[in-house]
Amino acid sequence: MQINLSGLGKRYNYEWIFRRLDYNFLPETAYAILGHNGSGKSTLLNLLSGYLSPSEGSITHTLGHQTLTPDNLYRHLSFTAPYLELVEEYTLLELVQFHSHFRAMRTASATDLIDRLYLKPAKDKFVKDFSSGMKQRLKLGLAIYTDAPLLLLDEPTTNLDQEGINWYLEHVSQNRKDRLVIVSSNVAHEYSFCDEIINITDYHYKPKAAKKI
Repeated sequence: MQINLSGLGKRYNYEWIFRRLDYNFLPETAYAILGHNGSGKSTLLNLLSGYLSPSEGSITHTLGHQTLTPDNLYRHLSFTAPYLELVEEYTLLELVQFHSHFRAMRTASATDLIDRLYLKPAKDKFVKDFSSGMKQRLKLGLAIYTDAPLLLLDEPTTNLDQEGINWYLEHVSQNRKDRLVIVSSNVAHEYSFCDEIINITDYHYKPKAAKKI
């Protein structure tokens, strides 16, 4: 997967979040999008996923020699963020099986993924009864092990303890092959494996000062 941004800009009402963003995300490379809270990191990730539309400029997703349309982009990406919800009325096993029914996975089976999540004792437990850390690990596991050439991770270690952080770094590093990985973060350990860094504040819109008369 390759993503080309040309003159990209996004605004809410009359306020520009960023403008004139030109960038090429190359295949089989890991990128970190950095910036303080509210700087537009998550907005950019949502634009890259096709969930939001730009206010100006364009985004082109290319897979091999094929340009992907917004209608079929979702088939080729995996995305997770703390604000995305799980189907909590399912047990862990039911949820993983449900997810695997719609998306190809990098694991041999649902139980294999649960083993990799180190959540085997909770296999028959309802997701609604999970701790926040268990839910975050589950979100990450579903995203990382979905077989998609584009992996988008927004603040991936939110709610994780040190054991969970170590798990994340181990498994995301093991599953970088043949995919473009983009991490939105302001915490150094979340993107320690990344090859390139983009600071979103470099593209914040700065209106020209009015000329004095």
